[in-house]
Amino acid sequence: MTTTSDIAPTTESGIDPKRFRDLMARVCAPVTIVTTTDGDGPHGATASSFAALSQDPPLITVAFDRRSALLARIVAAGRFGVNLLHHGQEDLAMRFASRGTGGERFTGTAWRTDTGLPRLDDAAGWVTCELYDTVEGGDHLLLIGLVTKACNVERPPLVYANRTFGTHSRFTERPRRPIIDHITACTPD
Repeated sequence: MTTTSDIAPTTESGIDPKRFRDLMARVCAPVTIVTTTDGDGPHGATASSFAALSQDPPLITVAFDRRSALLARIVAAGRFGVNLLHHGQEDLAMRFASRGTGGERFTGTAWRTDTGLPRLDDAAGWVTCELYDTVEGGDHLLLIGLVTKACNVERPPLVYANRTFGTHSRFTERPRRPIIDHITACTPD
């Protein structure tokens, strides 16, 4: 006999939301802190939905829950920055993932302004973006950013999978040529 408690809840697509979350938790994702600023100061939040979209023009994507206070600020400002974290910045990722205001998250964090946006010191990479477009996506809004500045520092990336932080296991073993296309110096303006 099946009881009500034996039946898993489903979305309109018929999939159990917990099963879907568990599957997606196994996908390795980059860990970033997305920032913007307004009259109230700097704001930022951890995001692992960051991806490249296009090289010509240079476009990236990042998704936010529609209830996100940072999302509303980015849409109002029309621009944002993405800090790519490196292995060893797990505490920073957790600080910016916690509840609280964006300004509180910056307290005790080394950062500066770069092209008018909050940039975290010691990040493995940095891009500034103009808000190019938005795409509706269920309970999230996908932001498409036109990259206006990019820089890269040779550090192992911080990734998130199986609900834990880590890095690419062979990062230090593989020789890499420097990436020079579209990369500017990592110094602030």
